[in-house]
Amino acid sequence: DRPAVTDYAVETDALDRFADRATVFDAHWAGSLPCMPQRRELLAGVREFLWRPWGPAEPFDALLPALAREADIYPHLVTDHYHYFEAGGDGYWTDFLSFEFVRGHERDALRTTPRRPDDRLLAQSGIDPVEAAAIGRTNAQYARNVADVDPDDETDFFAARTFGAAADWLREATPALDRWFCYVDSFDVHEPFHNPEPYASMYTDEDPRNPDLRIWPEYASVAAQDMDERELAFVRSQFAGKVTYTDRWFGRVLDALDTQDLWDETMVVVTTDHGYALGDHGQLAKNHQPTYDEIARIPLLIHHPDATRARIGGLTSSVDVHATICDALGLEHAGPHGRSLLGLLTGETDPADHRKLALYGYFGAGVNVTDGRYTYLHPPTNDAPLHRYGATYAGSAYGGDEADPEPIEPATLPYTDAPVWRVPATAWRQHDAPMLFDVESEPGQTDDISESAADVHEELTATLRRGLEALGAPDEQFDRLEL
Repeated sequence: DRPAVTDYAVETDALDRFADRATVFDAHWAGSLPCMPQRRELLAGVREFLWRPWGPAEPFDALLPALAREADIYPHLVTDHYHYFEAGGDGYWTDFLSFEFVRGHERDALRTTPRRPDDRLLAQSGIDPVEAAAIGRTNAQYARNVADVDPDDETDFFAARTFGAAADWLREATPALDRWFCYVDSFDVHEPFHNPEPYASMYTDEDPRNPDLRIWPEYASVAAQDMDERELAFVRSQFAGKVTYTDRWFGRVLDALDTQDLWDETMVVVTTDHGYALGDHGQLAKNHQPTYDEIARIPLLIHHPDATRARIGGLTSSVDVHATICDALGLEHAGPHGRSLLGLLTGETDPADHRKLALYGYFGAGVNVTDGRYTYLHPPTNDAPLHRYGATYAGSAYGGDEADPEPIEPATLPYTDAPVWRVPATAWRQHDAPMLFDVESEPGQTDDISESAADVHEELTATLRRGLEALGAPDEQFDRLEL
């Protein structure tokens, strides 16, 4: 229902085809943002952003591949998401009995040569070609990784290699397996928006290889990047092209499910980790802006052989996917925060009863809540201390912050008996004042009613407080949010 940022429709034939046989969840929300925090929700069932930022799997996590192995179910991973294999994102893949890792996307540390890659691709990625050789592992890494990729051969690009490998595994491996869990994690659709033809030209009249047009916008507002309407339209066109390209290769997985006649005995879940701003609210990408719906409200489609509902409008959350897969596989132990969706799929549960609220946000920033009609974005309001909690406290590229002289101490969490460390962390703000939107009547979230609807503001503040209390959030979260 949100306003479109383009005046053209984007082709998603495979996703539409899947939606025809799936249950579509219309009010599904991310929880812990962005990438790896969401994967802890999906793979471990932990709502982590109140305790921890981006980080590795914890030793006490009930990871889906480990649970599957304990139940004699074969777990397999196919991914080109390189964060699984670097500091700060590791540990999630190790329990899969087999995995296929498609190398080279974004800043995957794959190649050291050529030190100065293709000038055109560097320019479109926001890198000065002269400086590229000395910069190291930044956006120039991608240009090195794809130096030998044929720009006119879509099979050389990442979605084709990832979904193609998944389709091959379904055809070749599943006939010999009784029960299995295949987890396919495609990094696309993701920046850089580097597309093969015909997708690069599908939604634009521009030359998609024009070095003056960017395919890799920064995590900043449109204004901060000095991006004019032409440049913004081009970014949107390349995002759209990558959506269609990725969708067509996702279709190969659907083809494999068809040819292997697997639909009657297989649950298939399609979702993502977060959205991406394409000029919405004057922003590009994610993280730095308020957590509007274009970032936090995400797709969820589930095919289950016993499903009776085509659409579900009740609130659901990313952390529920873990519990749902555990339930479908008959696994007794699931993560602490998810709620299975199987009852919703089969008609046994009223969608209005599943969740009354959904919490979401980034560690150290604000905490946000929705009741389905309203979204309430609540920033930190003071400089109260903040800590992150985990079994490991070594810094990483995405979460370490030991600059504070406050000591590191042992601590406990409400959802595990395992001891953890309490590590000083730094808070940050995406906006300075609370924001409240009625997304039922105004889905674009441009009319902040936090002052004009004081009664609703008070009610949603109380709802947020109850949500934090129900999860056993650290006391310091209530302090820093003045709740």
